[in-house]
Amino acid sequence: MTRHLMKDSEKWLFLDNTLEKKNIPFHIPLVTGSESEHVNAAIRNKYLGAGGDFTKKCSSFLEDFTGCKKVIMTTSCTDALEMAAILADIKEGDEVIMASFNFVSAANAFVMRGAKICFVDIDQMNMNIDAKLIEAAISPRTKVIVAMHYSGVPCEMDTIMGLAEKYNLLVVEDAAHCIGAFYKDRHLGSIGHLGAISFHETKNIQCGEGGALMINDERLIQRALIIRDKGTNRSDFNKGIVKKYTWVDIGSSFGLSELNAAFLFGQLLQIQERNQFRIDLCKQYKAFFSDFKKHEIPEDPGNGHIFYVKFDSVEKRDRMIDHLKTFHIEAVSHYEPLHQSVAGKKYGYFSGEDNFTTKCSKTLLRLPLHQDINNEDILYIFQRFMQVYEM
Repeated sequence: MTRHLMKDSEKWLFLDNTLEKKNIPFHIPLVTGSESEHVNAAIRNKYLGAGGDFTKKCSSFLEDFTGCKKVIMTTSCTDALEMAAILADIKEGDEVIMASFNFVSAANAFVMRGAKICFVDIDQMNMNIDAKLIEAAISPRTKVIVAMHYSGVPCEMDTIMGLAEKYNLLVVEDAAHCIGAFYKDRHLGSIGHLGAISFHETKNIQCGEGGALMINDERLIQRALIIRDKGTNRSDFNKGIVKKYTWVDIGSSFGLSELNAAFLFGQLLQIQERNQFRIDLCKQYKAFFSDFKKHEIPEDPGNGHIFYVKFDSVEKRDRMIDHLKTFHIEAVSHYEPLHQSVAGKKYGYFSGEDNFTTKCSKTLLRLPLHQDINNEDILYIFQRFMQVYEM
């Protein structure tokens, strides 16, 4: 017999186990249906390398949408971060401050230039670097603060930019999750000196592999164009400023191909509606989980990139992963603390106390969230989640 979900004297009632099991993957890449039109147009243009019409359209769109002075399309957010490290003029012995709860690309980009990473604890309420702890971590060797905005929820950027001005530091926003996310009406990635955004297939808007470097300090624009073009002044050549382009700086092949840019352009036109769909799903999750006080859930949905639940132990988190898997629901953990990794110990150190980084990393569970999920699926996930507490 089927029972509907209802709340009765603080007890939840559930659908019984005779129901047909759903198959709910953690993620399915967004495809809007408009991508092929633009990809076919790129093919007809017979220019498929970096720097074509669709690359320019994506850059212009993002500059208008984010308010950023210059956006350079890249093959990934990782490449954008690596460009940022070069632009920051990182040298052997420099230090870079960032949260340990982070993706490895943020650290690698600066380590490859010779930097030591100074890891700082997070604010457990939003999973971002705790801005109140940054000043104590600043040393005479500090050159950059990396502000990673987890799930499109902003770091405390006023505090961070104030510290950067006080100590003459560069701020790089790791805005990988952040398309369509804002801090006090300013798009994330457009506040620091540099920003990096991702269009990987796991993101709200995607082109398989792609990213963008957001440049807010005009002094860095010209060099960024050179770095993007393998360290050459090809951009000046294309503008007719020089007769031949040549090698003038370090760089690499960071530019996004036209096919990826064309695919992406079709999705960029739908940022707001696609984000709103995901935000509404987060609100639906929150409506179910908010009365269940045993777990922490995000207060702010950001741009709807992630919905997570935090348990009070790693054992309970892992047990839930296994339980949901039996019902074909794919739920996953997220970042492992970088400072505890083999490379993290070699190339960095932790400043202050690790009060929340490890705890939150080991207890956080991400639930499925993508365009192919509906409210009925979220109800099903919640019902199966709650079964653990009836068993």
